[in-house]
Amino acid sequence: MNKIALSFAAVAALSLAACSDKAQNEAAEAANAVATDVSNTAEAGVNSVDNALDAAGNSMDNAAEATGNAAEATGEAAANGANATANALDNDENDGEPGK
Repeated sequence: MNKIALSFAAVAALSLAACSDKAQNEAAEAANAVATDVSNTAEAGVNSVDNALDAAGNSMDNAAEATGNAAEATGEAAANGANATANALDNDENDGEPGK
């Protein structure tokens, strides 16, 4: 985008040499307007990229947290299953009567 702005500035500078004062001022104002537009467009693009990267980072954080929660739930379920199996085996050894 800087190349575009420099091209317009170069054209404006070359045309200024052959123009009247009023035309030179108008050409300079036009060149400044183009440079401002290019700068604003570039800044908007940077802001869009920053926002997209922030959103992607938040999504990754959320996914990592969900994965951790799922792993914890899986561990708890496995522990509960092991306890249930141990209790069933203990009950079976006592003919189904706990504490015997």
